[in-house]
Amino acid sequence: MNTLLLQPTDVLFFRDGRPMGGASAGHGAAWPLPTVTDAALHAALHRSELPGHSHRRGGSGIYSNAEDHRDRCFGSLVTAGPFPVSPHGSWFFPRPLDLTGADLQPTLFPAALAGASSLPTLLRYVVASSAVPTKDSAAKTWISTSAFDRYLRRDVATLAATEALDDGDFFDSESTIGIGIDAERGTQDGERIYSAHYLRLREGWRLGLFAKTDEKVNDDPKVRCDLIKQLFNTPDHIIVGGQQRICTATQVDSPRLPLPRGLGSGFAVHDGKHLVKWILLTPALWPQIEAGESKRGTVREAHAGGWLPTWIRPGDGQVLLRQVDEKERRARRRSNERGEGYQTDRGGAVAISARLVAAIVPKPIVVTGWALPNDADRPEGGAKPTHLAVPAGAVYYFEAHASHELGTTAEQEAAKLADALNWHGADSASTTIKNRRSTLLGEKGFGLGVCGTWRFHGDAPA
Repeated sequence: MNTLLLQPTDVLFFRDGRPMGGASAGHGAAWPLPTVTDAALHAALHRSELPGHSHRRGGSGIYSNAEDHRDRCFGSLVTAGPFPVSPHGSWFFPRPLDLTGADLQPTLFPAALAGASSLPTLLRYVVASSAVPTKDSAAKTWISTSAFDRYLRRDVATLAATEALDDGDFFDSESTIGIGIDAERGTQDGERIYSAHYLRLREGWRLGLFAKTDEKVNDDPKVRCDLIKQLFNTPDHIIVGGQQRICTATQVDSPRLPLPRGLGSGFAVHDGKHLVKWILLTPALWPQIEAGESKRGTVREAHAGGWLPTWIRPGDGQVLLRQVDEKERRARRRSNERGEGYQTDRGGAVAISARLVAAIVPKPIVVTGWALPNDADRPEGGAKPTHLAVPAGAVYYFEAHASHELGTTAEQEAAKLADALNWHGADSASTTIKNRRSTLLGEKGFGLGVCGTWRFHGDAPA
């Protein structure tokens, strides 16, 4: 994937779903969601008039109409980010929520339930703190890549002052008063008055993101090209966020993606089970699923979604992901492109013997937007569906156990789970994002995570 750095030429405006007008200020000074920069890149590709192959609406062979309506472009665009990048080139990521102190030593650990609990029945343990009770938190909001890597590998070295930051350390919020715009004339209407908050990055800071396309050349599926390289082969301007705010986009050479690298082995062991935790680097969306028949013809069980990944069985926390080899993955992709579906029992997919046992999930964040009119499925435009996403930094705890059916050890099952959850899969040196574990908007960078290990509350550090 291409690494891009965006330098704002002015303040930026990233409005959320809250009302804006009168006494309600436009809350546009928050760090942008992945949907914002993805939309900016998509719009930039359309304005560039670069040749991209057309495709139909819909996915997995299910299209919005029976006719061959190929009126969409650049559907191969995949992105991730944005993340803060310091003037010295250090990338920062949301702090894992089991870190509540000023160092890299976790203070929140799963503990056995002492009695009745209001937790969902699938969770076997409660998460308890080993720190002295206090209302003040010394933990910063963001930590650097190097600090994140040390945390994952249980390096208890102290956290340098430059490796942990709060929002105010690299951007400011500015408030201004504006006048409403007349939609027909494009000028101020002189009637509506509003206040809005804008984000101003500190000198030298950038918004870092990753992007790539896989467009067909002359509609030939065997010949592909990456239009991002052509779009930003020299520094160029791009509109990001609301109110037509401009950033200068620069592509930088990066031998490896500056994302934290998760563990693939060496997990702690307790009662013969290997302990794996998964930390979200970006938000994730897991929608409610109704019982019925899936589009592939399989029986679909009901799932509440929300904080619980849709690839976790609600009854007992069993991981439903399967390890699929590359040959089988390509066969399934071709089958989906032809609209044939596939048989889940035909082999090539191996179950993972692991279950979710505890979790740290904060309050959700709102993901919404506004759609422009189009003749196909939204003639009048309007608000997009509102989703509640699990924020980055959430921690999910798993126990991997041996499988007598498959003849595998707990260590092997833990490695399979890590391969399925780490954004880089089994290859920690990968320059490609292989796993996006968000049910929705994965192509826009939702659902990236890394694996570490954990211990029980009261156990001595390994």
